[in-house]
Amino acid sequence: MRLTHFTDLSLRLLMYLAVKADGLATIQEVAERYGVSRNHLMKVTQGLVKHGFVASARGNGGGLRLQRPATEIRVGEVIRVTEDDFRLVECFEAGRSSCTLLPACRLKGVLGEALGAYLAVLDKYTLDDLTVPTHPMRRALGLPDARAA
Repeated sequence: MRLTHFTDLSLRLLMYLAVKADGLATIQEVAERYGVSRNHLMKVTQGLVKHGFVASARGNGGGLRLQRPATEIRVGEVIRVTEDDFRLVECFEAGRSSCTLLPACRLKGVLGEALGAYLAVLDKYTLDDLTVPTHPMRRALGLPDARAA
């Protein structure tokens, strides 16, 4: 299974906001740090705002910040709302499979179990697990050390 670019950017935006000392960032700032399209990041942000992961404020002193603490944002939850296709094979799509094995095949069940296990592992981790305050990610993003901030 391969995650979409949308999901990748969603996770990276959330991680950026989690490691930012003041927790506030602009779309332009994040786009520049990651070298990604500002327009694409705006779409990602809209989705994260809609699903309650990010709060957005306009004007002077505005920007983006986490809507909830990083300890309450599960990686699996983010992936479930940002991915639009968990159909690993054709038979996962109800009423559209042309597979002749469908009435007797056990593969769909095995793949469904594997997908469940994949998501269960991601559900064990929170955004906080990925972004502890002293994580080297801060330096990689050009942010000051959390202890100095």
